[in-house]
Amino acid sequence: MQPDISKKINRLTSGVLIAVVLTSCTSSTVKSTKNDDSASIYLQLGVRYMDLNKLEVAKENLQLALKKDPDNAQVLNAFAFLYEKLNDYDKAKDHYEMALDASPNDWSVQNNFGRFLCDRGEYEKGMALLSQAITTQLNDRQWLALTNAGRCQLAMKQNQSAKAYFKQALILNNTYAPALLEMQKISYQSGEYWAAKGYLQRYLGVADHTSGTLWFGMQTERALGNTALSKEYQNLLLEKFPLSDEAKQTKPVIQ
Repeated sequence: MQPDISKKINRLTSGVLIAVVLTSCTSSTVKSTKNDDSASIYLQLGVRYMDLNKLEVAKENLQLALKKDPDNAQVLNAFAFLYEKLNDYDKAKDHYEMALDASPNDWSVQNNFGRFLCDRGEYEKGMALLSQAITTQLNDRQWLALTNAGRCQLAMKQNQSAKAYFKQALILNNTYAPALLEMQKISYQSGEYWAAKGYLQRYLGVADHTSGTLWFGMQTERALGNTALSKEYQNLLLEKFPLSDEAKQTKPVIQ
């Protein structure tokens, strides 16, 4: 059985999700009131602390931002993501819904909430929001929503559709690591070993190995008959990620 690398993917994209909040915040119309300015400052502090995994301090700053501007969609969006990190999914959903009510056409809210719903198995609602995020003319980072839509399609067992979304994401941004990682995985699973090898090389040009990339790299090289390189990947996996699920499954693979 192949190991689940979704946790590694989530860690890889958490910084991207926070960046979406900051990008949307800084690109929105600048307001002149003191309270709105203060809310923006506390919001940026909150997401920065979240990125550092200092969740209590992040929460304190986001609470201050919300107090200054209770209807700020980006503050609600960031709060929702914080509650996700705290595994409080009911509150996360509530805050995503409030963010969407406050700004129905905000692509970053649509993207985050759509991904959240797909992760919870609400595929139809999730894909509807992701489709809105992909098609809006205001979204200058469509590859984010395209990759999330691809993952949603994978969860729905629609592999060909997922592949199309990932490829479209890479057309728009050919160095987007999460989409490259997904294409490595899906290519290997489809028996397209040379393609899987190519996607891994592209991924390594912009990001570091995960236990998942090493595992699929090891399996890919083994399938191509490259025993030495497969063994090298195995050794790296055992050295860098000895406690991972992938490492636990490597010993029977290569003797």
